[in-house]
Amino acid sequence: MATPKELYYEKRGQILVKNLQSRHFEACYCKNKEQALEKALEWIPEGATVGWGGAQSCHEIGLIQALNSGNYRALDRDKCRTEEEKLQCAKDAMTADVFLTGANGLSLDGEMVNIDGTGNRVAAIIYGPASVIVVAGMNKVMDTLEAAVERARTVAAPMNKQRFANVTPCGVTGICADCKNEGCICNHIVITRHCRPVGRIKFILVGEELGF
Repeated sequence: MATPKELYYEKRGQILVKNLQSRHFEACYCKNKEQALEKALEWIPEGATVGWGGAQSCHEIGLIQALNSGNYRALDRDKCRTEEEKLQCAKDAMTADVFLTGANGLSLDGEMVNIDGTGNRVAAIIYGPASVIVVAGMNKVMDTLEAAVERARTVAAPMNKQRFANVTPCGVTGICADCKNEGCICNHIVITRHCRPVGRIKFILVGEELGF
């Protein structure tokens, strides 16, 4: 029997799927990580070149591991040995067949918010790869766009910053200070409100808490 949280996520997920489709995104709802992984692999043809950036949710559903062990050309920066190799890998991802990402915030009416330090992730979402797959836990979904932006700034960014060594106010306190620090990861805030060409950006909404 479904729990109250599962029912809550599923009902909101079905609303969001319809609203994303009305904006010409492709979208589906999966109850758990296992279903999400299966769906993602359906959308990635074997032999495809696949890149990603800031894809914590993709790691959590097992997608990155599946790509690294399967018949794909996985552009995995974590396997690069030097900073130069990592930079080239990020550039190669800009023209990949498929680009994977999470979302820092989603509004229930179908708009996506992402926040970046260097911008490679949001750049690939906007233009370049033939297909973009967004894996997003339902914890990312807020009632309004304004709330989704606030979530990206005050929840996703400070949480994500804990992975990095360079010091910023949010890295120290866990609270956004609207800083201009050299190590700031809030340099690019992008709202994606519509998909062109139709279906290029695909959403897998997952009825679990994923990512930052």
